[in-house]
Amino acid sequence: MRELIVTENSTIDGVIELAGDWFSPGDTDPDVDQSDVLAVLREQRENADALLLGRVTFEDMRGYWPKQTDDTTGISAYLDSVSKYVVSSTLTEPEWENTTVLSGELRSEIERLKAAEGKDIVTTGSISLVRALIAEGLVDEYRLFVYPVVVGEGRRLFEGATDVPKLRLVEERPFASGIVLLRYRAASS
Repeated sequence: MRELIVTENSTIDGVIELAGDWFSPGDTDPDVDQSDVLAVLREQRENADALLLGRVTFEDMRGYWPKQTDDTTGISAYLDSVSKYVVSSTLTEPEWENTTVLSGELRSEIERLKAAEGKDIVTTGSISLVRALIAEGLVDEYRLFVYPVVVGEGRRLFEGATDVPKLRLVEERPFASGIVLLRYRAASS
């Protein structure tokens, strides 16, 4: 069975909302070496063949990544080729190749995806969707890239979540940039 992996960028205080300027998907600050982070992301892409998004994040990504013709990170090429699944009751024409709109009941749509042949299913951004996936108990692993920033306000990953099973840390990896990857799985898995 395929696993559903939540990958989020987070501040130290748990904010995953990209409000303000603490994170930019095309961040190319010459003073911050993120080659080690990009290598981990490349490794994760190789282990996933499906990307699950909410409508808002999908539309944001569709408006940004296909236009990145000089992207050296490989993200744009990956997003063009990967199977994308968008959870939406309003989107009918995704207008991005390899995209399927999921408009049925969330649990059954995700269980069907997880039961299909393939590699990992990754979701990122999509705060409302991710919170719904958490509430339904559908997440197998959390991969949090924690940035050395405190913003004090904004939406948080587990805000309002009350039935999350105990998690166990399976990996912690600090990077030269100050970013730390934390991977968690349910304590029972």
